[in-house]
Amino acid sequence: MDDWVDTALTADVAAAAAAVQVAAVTEAGRQADALLGEPPVPGSVEWHAEEGTDVPVRRERAWQLLQLRIGLGAGMDPLPVLIGLRRHGSTWEEIARAAGITRQTAHERWAARVAAVLERP
Repeated sequence: MDDWVDTALTADVAAAAAAVQVAAVTEAGRQADALLGEPPVPGSVEWHAEEGTDVPVRRERAWQLLQLRIGLGAGMDPLPVLIGLRRHGSTWEEIARAAGITRQTAHERWAARVAAVLERP
């Protein structure tokens, strides 16, 4: 067999696959920043103006919803983003709307996987 083909068929690709996943998540975040706008730099006048308001929480939830939409569009596993959304108080209705499906479908599709992570001891 050709050495290159043998390598292609037998190499351990776990680390390479993990690196691609990290790059994809990073890029989804970058694209969400581009669409939503980056948050103010900590310590800046704008950042201080938002202290004590709900603006940072609302921005974070919107950013995560964008990441969900981008990730689903790219065929990525939505579990990490879903966990973050549920931790930040997003409802299944809101998640479903971002995913373009019904609340019931979103719940049936993802709730058990999310709960398995969030309910770990």
